Amino acid sequence: MSVMLTLTPAAAKRVSAIAAKQAKPAILRLSVEGGGCSGFQYKFDLADAPEDDDSVSETEGVRLVVDPVSLDLVAGSTVDFVESLGGAAFRVENPQAAAGCGCGSSFGI
Repeated sequence: MSVMLTLTPAAAKRVSAIAAKQAKPAILRLSVEGGGCSGFQYKFDLADAPEDDDSVSETEGVRLVVDPVSLDLVAGSTVDFVESLGGAAFRVENPQAAAGCGCGSSFGI
């Protein structure tokens, strides 16, 4: 199933590097969990393979997979990898988020 998510080239490059180090496929799983300072928080993991009901998008050979429940909360989002003085992290630019927090890993709808 095609997905309404975008993985930037910077994020794809980072996932590829991490996957190579861990000898895993370059598949980034984005999921949403309850918690965080704004109600929901993003969770990132490397996946061995997409699940049957996952939505999948691909950038430069790297796949971004999202389960159906999380997709409802992140549809239309862009996943980027940002390096700054504060550190390096994956960031989700979520157009559905009505509230966020300074750390960028938590959001509210």
